[in-house]
Amino acid sequence: MTERDPAIPMILTAVATVCATVAILTYYGYIQFSKPQDALLLSEFTMLKTVPGEDYKISLQPASEVAQCVDGVVVMFDTEQKGLSGVLVNKHKQAVHCIGEKTPQKIEQ
Repeated sequence: MTERDPAIPMILTAVATVCATVAILTYYGYIQFSKPQDALLLSEFTMLKTVPGEDYKISLQPASEVAQCVDGVVVMFDTEQKGLSGVLVNKHKQAVHCIGEKTPQKIEQ
């Protein structure tokens, strides 16, 4: 027997332990894998700029998403799929902040 023989069962045990842990955490909902249909792309939303004196038309049917200000950031929740939420970001992946709450300010030196 060589010195490497005991290492193989230890490596297999470690791999099996990690796989079992991930499987159990996924089963109980602690690990969730997102699906493409769960993602809402920023391109699916359009900002209507309001100009004083101009009319704009919107649908009377409300969207299935609602937004809330959480810690100064706009967080969107889907009312059709419970538990699905996300942070509203721009095309540069920067979070959209809320007005009225204290937001981080850039410190100039």
